[in-house]
This record gives sequence, structure tokens and C-alpha cells, in this order.
Amino acid sequence: MAEAVVGSLVVKLGAALAKEAAIFGASLLWKEASALKDLFGKIRESKSELESMQAYLLEAERFKDTDKTTGIFVKEIRGFAFQIEDVVDEFTYKLLGDKHGGFAAKVKKRLNHIRTWRRLASKLQEIGLELQDAKRRKKDYAIPKEMGRSASKSTNQALHFTRDEDLVGIEENKERLVRWLKGGDEDLEQGSKITTVWGMPGVGKTTLSYRLEDLLKKIAAEFGIAVDGANTEMRSLAESINEHLQGKKFILVLDDVWIPRVWSEIRNVFPANCVSRFVITSRNHEVSLLATRECVIHLEPLQAHHSWVLFCNGAFWNNDDKECPFELLDLASKFLRKCQGLPIAIACISRLLSCKPPTPAEWDNVYRRLDSQLAKDVIPDVDMILKVSLEDLPYDLKNCFLQCALVPEDYEIKRRRIMRHWIAAGFIREKEENKTLEEVAEGYLTELVNRSLLQVVKRNHAGRLKCCRLHDVTRLLARNKAKEECFGTVCNGSHGVFYIEGTRRISVQGENLEQLSQSGGSHLRALHVFGSYINVDSLHLRKPILTSSKLLSTLDLHGTCIKMLPNEVFNLFNLRYLGLRGTGIERLPEAVGRLQSLEVLDAFNSKLSCLPNNVVQLQNLRYMYACTIGTMDIGGIGGVKAPNGLRQLAGLRALQCVKASPEILLEVEALTELRTFSVCDVRCEHSADLSNAITKMDHLVHLEIFAAADNEVLRLEGIYLPPTLSWLSLGGQLEKTSMPQLFSSWSHLNSLTRLTLGFSNIDEESFSSLYALHDLRFLELTKAFEGKKLDFAAGSFPKLRFLHIEGTAQLNKVGIEEGAMQTSLN
Repeated sequence: MAEAVVGSLVVKLGAALAKEAAIFGASLLWKEASALKDLFGKIRESKSELESMQAYLLEAERFKDTDKTTGIFVKEIRGFAFQIEDVVDEFTYKLLGDKHGGFAAKVKKRLNHIRTWRRLASKLQEIGLELQDAKRRKKDYAIPKEMGRSASKSTNQALHFTRDEDLVGIEENKERLVRWLKGGDEDLEQGSKITTVWGMPGVGKTTLSYRLEDLLKKIAAEFGIAVDGANTEMRSLAESINEHLQGKKFILVLDDVWIPRVWSEIRNVFPANCVSRFVITSRNHEVSLLATRECVIHLEPLQAHHSWVLFCNGAFWNNDDKECPFELLDLASKFLRKCQGLPIAIACISRLLSCKPPTPAEWDNVYRRLDSQLAKDVIPDVDMILKVSLEDLPYDLKNCFLQCALVPEDYEIKRRRIMRHWIAAGFIREKEENKTLEEVAEGYLTELVNRSLLQVVKRNHAGRLKCCRLHDVTRLLARNKAKEECFGTVCNGSHGVFYIEGTRRISVQGENLEQLSQSGGSHLRALHVFGSYINVDSLHLRKPILTSSKLLSTLDLHGTCIKMLPNEVFNLFNLRYLGLRGTGIERLPEAVGRLQSLEVLDAFNSKLSCLPNNVVQLQNLRYMYACTIGTMDIGGIGGVKAPNGLRQLAGLRALQCVKASPEILLEVEALTELRTFSVCDVRCEHSADLSNAITKMDHLVHLEIFAAADNEVLRLEGIYLPPTLSWLSLGGQLEKTSMPQLFSSWSHLNSLTRLTLGFSNIDEESFSSLYALHDLRFLELTKAFEGKKLDFAAGSFPKLRFLHIEGTAQLNKVGIEEGAMQTSLN
């Protein structure tokens, strides 16, 4: 994983070097220019060295666990990369500070910076010398390849055979696979057919395909294809294979295919004038799409009954009845809950337990090892499978995945929240295809799901991923990897000293957290706190963590009981993510303006009622959420009073939720990059300003407008909604006479999939105007319909999946014509 650290750092160094010309152009002092020239030279040298090292690290990761010399060297490189990153972050911060103040103030700052530039250049030179020493030591003490091979031949040769009694819960899928392969007489005369078997690592794809080996040999013999091991070398010789298979019938199993391109590169090897059956197993969803028609098997984790049978078969294999003793039932259930139906994990743990005395004390000891970051010793087979999966990931995806591993057990990872974390952490880079950072991040999340490293928990009404989670076994092993690589560590509140030094991220998941105060974290980059039961005021955050962690970039206190932030938070010049969602925070001081690097300010569902004036100085801010949920306001959302000057935050992508006023709506008009905008306390007299503001938001995806009261009329006739809009929520009365015209004006919104209306006074005639929204998947009417009969005409809402109607006192009849809401009714 060191190449993931180095890869991200190379990008950061490139960004620093890109500023070189502009910085020299604005240089005020000769001495400063000289010091900067030396510093940029050292940065350039570091970047060149690390770029050259990336390819080596990618290969070194594969054998660093067996070659200790390589392992030590990789660890040293990771440490050097962290030190270089610290230098670059401090350098970037100092440059940002030069933008503020008048001429005299800038000169004074730059005089002070000369010493800083020289110190940072000296530090980079020192790191470079240490790196050269490490390279020399590796060369001096490297073991010759011949010795390494001979020494390792006798190790790591564990043999694993799949016994018939281990094949649990695959009967149905096995029958389907055999049926597709054999088919009927007509099927056997058809040309090529592809069957794919896919699922998460360790779910049993290889086992399923290998158990067909006898069948494949029998069919091959009947078709006249000789089974000769020597022929395996000829598979790379396309012409020989093609000639051998001309006019024949055959089955080929391609096991553990990682990318679809593998098939596209070899498929032309097989002749067209033959009857062929291909079985492709993979842990990647995209590979499964290669299947012919519906010939896809998605292997899910085992059901509870099958998990229990597999566990007992392994743990009590030498007992005739293979029954679990009564005194071990609770512990056996705990192991199975941890495995969550993953066959390879169940098999590994049950094999281990079969070698232990069958006593509660022994089994409890194994369980505690599994749950205390010793999982790779308990389930080594699963650890190896995950290791292979991680090695196949690009370095930026590795960082994203390890970030997910720092969450608690069974934690649901929300799509938008994890994407914001990735962006703020610098894991996401803009691609050449002109995609936004958000689009790239969502693509990464989809890729991790497609690779079966994350499990989908819920999709939204449009089928878009809403939240996911890690299988608990995967989480335990990935958490160990994160700790081993100094990426991040979990503090679960267990007794004993918790050493922060060296780790880049801490995930706090326990109540007994006083050990955090026993060590500083000068290299700490992120502090995540999970759990509403944690009182952050008692965490001793002031000293030494916040004081020593000057380079902290993420502080996420989601759901904690904190009411006021320590002053030390506002000295964190590198802070990019400040998470206060669901906290008791009541106010933010003006000192928040010092957080010049801040990209995410998330105080959604907090106690904030207003934003400080200096928030407008945060010109790197990308997302700002501040509101109260569950209030008596329209829509149940209480907004915050925003200061003048919001137009300075030109890079904002999300603003939720501000109280309307003529001044604020004029400010918001300049925020043309907004994708999410929420405004409340809207009055009739705000209509013109609101219309002008929204009309200029060309990229808007999510829009919420809430009136000041349920009897306040929202005059929205003049608003032009952008075609990018996907989610629209309106709370407040709509003008009756212009309502049909308003709804009809939305007919161009082909991306609109969710519509929520509250207190709208829609009558029977006006409702029919909504039929123009053909792509709607979600429709919610809360105290919005006042008619007696609600009709759904034929052809209306063809894609609707969710319909929620409440608070309709007069409604006594609903009519649904044939052909209406076809998706919902089907």
C-alpha cells in the first residue's frame, strides 16, 4: 500500500510545482525568491524520485510479506513520503496566508517566510539523504534471488482440498450451472454461450466451478477433446488453439477473471464453427455482464442454516454427530455473526476451532483475537484473498477503500458523506473526461461495489446507490491493513495506552478514551469520532491532540454531544473537513474564518441558528450544510441566518439551508456552481429575487424551497428550473390559477425523478398537469391535495416506484386506469 501513499503525494507535489511560475511572478524580495528557488528545486527532486519509485513499489507490495528486507524498505519509503507530505502541506498553508492583508503586511509575512522556506528545503534535503541511505542498505543486505527461492520452497505450501461435506448451500446454483452447460438437444447445436459466476471474495466461486471438473472431463472426452496437461502451454498460441477446436464442441472455465478486457482479448481465439460453453468466475460485476442473456449466477453469502451446517462440519469434523455442545452454542453463534455467511471465513474459523479444546474459555480467547486486530492470524486464507484484491486496485482506490475500513461494525456508509470525505482527503482527482470530483468519487464507489469489496445496503428510488457497508470479516482484515500501513487506527476504548504517533488517521469508537491524551499526534491527518454516547468535551481534545496535530485535515465529530468547539480547532490551518452533523453545536465563532483550507462545513441537523460573518472568507468551501431537523417549520427543516458576502464562495456545490431575505437571495445569485440549494422562510415578496437566483444555477440537481408559513403563497411562475434537476421539494401554498401552467412548465425536466409537495392546495384538475413528468420515480404529497378524488390516467407516471400521500382529509376515492403507473403496479 506504500504506492498508494506515494501516488497521492506525487499528485500533491505536482500541484505545488504548478504554482511555481505564479509565485515567482509575485515575488517581492530577492532573498525570498532565492529561498523559494531552492525549495522548489528540492520539491522537484522529491517528485522525480518518487515517480521513479512508484512502479517498483507496485511490484514490491506483492512480496514484501515474504522478503523482510523489502518489507523494511517499503516501510521506510512510506515514512519518508509522510514527511514530504508534511513539508508540502506547511508550504501550501504559508502561501495561502500571503494572499491576505495590505502591501506592508505581505512584506512582513514574506520576510518571516524566508526562514521557513530555507527550513523546509533543508528538511527535504535531509529526507533525500535518508532515502539514499535506505536504498543503499537494501542493496547491501538483499538476499540473492536463488537463496530466497530455495528457502521459501518448503514454506507456504498449505494444501486445501474441497471435501463434499464442505459444499453447503450451493445445490441450487450448481443445478442451474449444469443445466445451462448441458442444455437440451437444440441448445447443444447453438454456437457460443457464456455463463458467469460472480460474488465477493471468499463466497465460493472457485469451489463451484471446480466441482464441475468431473463433468467437464466427461463432456470433453465425449466430444473427443483430449485432456492433456501439456496443452495448457499452447493456450497462448492462438493459431494452434483455433485449429484444434475447429468444428468441435467444448467447455472452458476461466476462473477469477478480474476485468472484462481479458475476454475481449482472447475470444477471437475460439472458432465460430463450433459449439462452445464458457464459465467465467469473477469478483467483479462488470465481468458478469459478459454472460449470454440471463446466464448469470450471483453468489450471495450463505443463509443461516447453511452457515451453521458448514461451521459444525468443520469445528466438529471428528465427531460422529457433528453437533455443537450446549455450552458452546452462544460462542458459535457469535463466530457466525462475525462471518456473516462468508464460506471461506466460516471454514477457516471452524478449522482453527477444531484444533482447540472445546471449552468456552478457549473459544472465547479465539474470538477476542479475531476482534482485536489479530484477524489475519485466525483467518489467513481470507486475508490472502483480500490482499490479492487490494493489490489489484489502483492506488487512489486503495486509499478510498481503506477509508471505509475505519468505520464501526455494521456501519452504513452513506454515499454522499463518504464521497465528501474522499474529496476533502485529496483521494479524488479530476480526470481528463471533464468529470467533476463528485462524478469521479461516485465512480470509485461504484467500482468498489462492482469489485465486491463493498456490499449494497440500499438504493434510492432511481436505483442509485444510497448506502453500503463492508462485510465484517473484510472490515476486520482491511482495518488490520490500514493499521499496518499507518493509514489509520481504531481506538475502541479498551484499557491500555493508545499510541497515536505515526498513524495518519484515528477512528474513535469507544467510551473510555482517556488514553488518547497520553500521546500527541504530530503527523495526524484525520480524527473521526463515532457514537452519540461519546461526550467530546471529556476527550481532552485540547491537549495534546489538537495542539500537536497542526496538520489535521479532517475533524469529524458526527453525532457526538459536543456543544462548543475548543479554540484549538481554529488553529488547524490544514483543516479541510469539519463534521458537526447531528451534534449539539449551538454557535461557531468568527475564528472559523481562519480555516482557509476548509472545503466541507457539515453542521446538518445541529443546533446552529446563524452562521458567523467570517464564514464568507472560506473561499475553498465546497459544501456547507447548516440546519435543524424536526422543527415546526414547513418541511420540518429550520434554516440558518447567513451573513452578507456569500457571493464570495463562488466554488460552493451545496448550500443547505439558509433563511430567505432580499439581501441573501441577491448574494446566492452569484453561486452558479451550486448542485444542492435549500432555502426556507420564503415569502411572497421574495419571488422575483428567488427566481433570478435559481434561473442562474445551471447545474442544479437538488432544490428545496420552503415557505415561511403554511398559508404563505409561493409564486414560482417566473422560475426556470434547469434540466439537470433531479430532486425538487416545495413546501407552501401554490397559486391555484397558475398551478397547471407551473406544472406544465416542468415538462422539460427529463432528469426529475423525485418530487415532494407540501401544503400545495392541489385540486383534481391541477393534479393531472403532473402527468407530464414521465420520468418521476418518487412522488410525495403531504397535506398537498385537497380534492375528493385522485385520478391516475392511463399512461401517467410510467416509471413511478414510490407514492406517498398523507394529510388529505377530503380524499375518499382513488382511481387508477389501466396502463397507469405501470412500474409500480408490475
